[in-house]
Amino acid sequence: MSDKEFINHPSFAELEDIFRRELTLLGEDPQREGLLKTPARVAKSMLWLTQGYRQDPLAVLHSAKFKEDYSQMVIVKDIDFYSLCEHHMLPFYGKAHVAYIPNGYITGLSKIVRVVNIFARRLQVQERMTTQIKECIQEALHPLGVMVVIEASHMCMQMRGVEKQNSITTTSDFTGAFESSKTRSEFLQLINRH
Repeated sequence: MSDKEFINHPSFAELEDIFRRELTLLGEDPQREGLLKTPARVAKSMLWLTQGYRQDPLAVLHSAKFKEDYSQMVIVKDIDFYSLCEHHMLPFYGKAHVAYIPNGYITGLSKIVRVVNIFARRLQVQERMTTQIKECIQEALHPLGVMVVIEASHMCMQMRGVEKQNSITTTSDFTGAFESSKTRSEFLQLINRH
């Protein structure tokens, strides 16, 4: 989104007012020089970080769906993502690894990355995001199987609460052919190669 799109967004002015009020509630002076533009910046930032609500991941996959006679594993790994934890609205970030086994149709590889980004750019929990990515690919392509693994660091655990800076949370979900431990093992070996 461009600055003009942010400013013209129906929620922009109201968000800006809310963040100005927040500064006051936190004990700050929103008229202080360094904070004058902060409410607008935060409103733009929140609209950017939550733009996934205004995007359709199924439409993204369907926009580049091709008939193809290929039935081996397709993996897009090490997809960087940034999201906001819905519990504290603090960032969590990491890498997503996505695999599917086509059943007559494939999609553009960049579309898998876009699907990850769409679900990441919503208020999230890692567990739900993992399942949403899997279900979206399953629904759009009807593959023989889908598997998603997400590894993430959560600022809500690093900055506050237990304050554990080096903890990583891993989630996974799978369907179809990935229910076989052999297929899952192959996927996990391939994503762990450097």
